[in-house]
Amino acid sequence: MLDLRHTLENLDAVRAALSRRSAEAAGLLAEIDTLAAERRAAITERETLAARKNAESDAMARLPKGSPEFTARRDELKALSAEQKELDARAEAVERRIARVLEGVPNTPHASVPDGADEAGNVVVKVWGAPPAGDFPRLPHHEIGERLGLLDFARGSKLSGSRFTVQLGAGAKLTRALVQLMLDMHTGRHGYTEVLPPLLVKGDALFGTGNLPKFEKDLFKTVNDNPDRGYELYLIPTAEVPVTNLHAGEILDASALPLTYAAHTPCFRSEAGSYGRDVRGMIRQHQFDKVEIVQFVSPEAAEEAHERLTRDAEAVLEALGLHYRRVLLCAGDMGFSSQKTYDLEVWLPSEGAFREISSCSWFGDFQARRADIRYRRSPKDKPSFVHTLNGSALAVGRTIVAILEQYQRADGKVDVPAALSPYLGLELLERRA
Repeated sequence: MLDLRHTLENLDAVRAALSRRSAEAAGLLAEIDTLAAERRAAITERETLAARKNAESDAMARLPKGSPEFTARRDELKALSAEQKELDARAEAVERRIARVLEGVPNTPHASVPDGADEAGNVVVKVWGAPPAGDFPRLPHHEIGERLGLLDFARGSKLSGSRFTVQLGAGAKLTRALVQLMLDMHTGRHGYTEVLPPLLVKGDALFGTGNLPKFEKDLFKTVNDNPDRGYELYLIPTAEVPVTNLHAGEILDASALPLTYAAHTPCFRSEAGSYGRDVRGMIRQHQFDKVEIVQFVSPEAAEEAHERLTRDAEAVLEALGLHYRRVLLCAGDMGFSSQKTYDLEVWLPSEGAFREISSCSWFGDFQARRADIRYRRSPKDKPSFVHTLNGSALAVGRTIVAILEQYQRADGKVDVPAALSPYLGLELLERRA
């Protein structure tokens, strides 16, 4: 969430920054401007009334108790106190309305983010590797996965409906092997602390990362059958939600920063609004596995941390030998909470195109302000908000998609990347009895 005071004191600058995202984003500030004027008027009226009340109280103190003048002053003070309560309630109501509007305002783009309205404005900043050699036609992952008995989409649909998949045999082991490889790299080589968080979270956690209230339609929510609990639980759309909120409401010591975490979880998304996009295969599922990396850093260390976090995600792709590129998202294509995002896109030969496999974002203090995550530079310093970052490292299902397509052979079998072979116990994926 944006800082209210900074927003009100720099309204034109914030509006200009948000206009880089969209006219709609910038337009959200119009209501805040109106409400801020209403708030200022209420505060001025309240301060005037308080001064008048103090003067009446001083005047009453100089009058003889029990005199008609004293009684009249006392009655006047009671009326002023009642009026003051009404003004206080009005000012608080306006502040709540401002807060609700501000909850729906996205983060402002970092200065290094390019202008642009959609993905056409994104900038390719790096390409690694090359498309796999071989002049045979490459099958899409869903077709070769079914031919090899690794993936079963019909039974996934039978069990749960569209956008669910059953993985069988080596297909199931692929997920387990990839998760282990990714966690070993991040906890060993990159120094992250592994976390196994709950898969169900309160709405407060989703508010903290910016998923609520704006994106509630994208979430799966459980039915609250326990009235004593007093709150509903949501299935997590990504491990970013519980891991970022590990430190919600806390004041961290500067010496503890950076805090870096890696977590493997299933993720659940309703894919509201995606309709017919990527219905076939594992590109866009309601349930999928992902390894997420999350960092909490000081503001001055954040930009460098974003580059490092992105490299940590890229290292997995390079270890697997997968052709990919890094793309800097333009202002109009970034997520709601992000101030700067790199997407990593992996090459899919069957489509002749790159597809997103990771999104690595720097949020500034946007999430920390919503979740109230602060740190103290020294014991006597006033607490400041940390900066948060996160990235998919990687989306496991899409990594399987890329392996099946990039490592495909002309005979219909699939080579296993050398780095993955020890985890999988196989060097070749083929049809088995």
